[in-house]
Amino acid sequence: MRKIILMAESGSDINAELAAEYGIYVVPMHVQFGNETLDDGSFPVSKIIDYYKENKKLPKTSGSVPKDFLTAFDTLHTQRPQDHILYIAYSAITTCSFQSAVIAAEDRDYITMLDTRQVSAGHGLIVITLAKYLKQHPEATLHEVHSKAEELIERVRMCFIPENLEYLRAGGRVSNVAFLGSVILNIHPCIEILEGKLTATKKYRGKMSNVVNKLIKEYSETYDLDKEELWLVYTIGFTDELKQIAEKTAKECGFKSVFWVMCQGVITTHGGPAAFGLAGFTK
Repeated sequence: MRKIILMAESGSDINAELAAEYGIYVVPMHVQFGNETLDDGSFPVSKIIDYYKENKKLPKTSGSVPKDFLTAFDTLHTQRPQDHILYIAYSAITTCSFQSAVIAAEDRDYITMLDTRQVSAGHGLIVITLAKYLKQHPEATLHEVHSKAEELIERVRMCFIPENLEYLRAGGRVSNVAFLGSVILNIHPCIEILEGKLTATKKYRGKMSNVVNKLIKEYSETYDLDKEELWLVYTIGFTDELKQIAEKTAKECGFKSVFWVMCQGVITTHGGPAAFGLAGFTK
């Protein structure tokens, strides 16, 4: 029977263990440290923090290029020529990856693509949930799996809050004035993924312990998130104490389980250390 292979980029923050458990092929995005370009996920994220401290500038990130997808498509098709690849993509608005895959997939009828319009844990949540669906329904047709993926894309919601705006300022995404204002007033913008774009929608003020608590309560209520599971995402430097606060708040909100996701290189470069976010499905 023809089976379906799920594929996603490393910007989904699906680590090697999860990918192996669910049979997901992860295509690397890239991080450039000066003249050295490395595959996302192939190095400890602490390298990004160290590089910024030493050079006072951020590494550069880039999406997957056609060669990455050619390698992925050829590898999988050689290993499993009878199976179909369903590429569940990182938001096409934000990166060249989707277009790279389109170029690499030319004249290959065993590949189907779908833009999640999501990043990081929002992207990963869709892919892992779809993988679970495939395990439960191994007889599902490509049409049925595609339809399930479209349903998940419509229902997923994700946001994150940087601990401060230093990395966003260094990357040219906020001004010096906004950065200084955030430091003085202890402001943390909530950035939502809306129609594939990263959009600042609300500002939280105060300590991260209070911000984490408010964000989980308000975001889960605003979007009436399904209480079965909540994905919590963080970057290096987010403390165990804050994790405990987040889990306690999630439990108080009625979530049955919490799944933690640590960001890899691409997301850490943009969000900076000690950032926090959440992803879930609307009911």
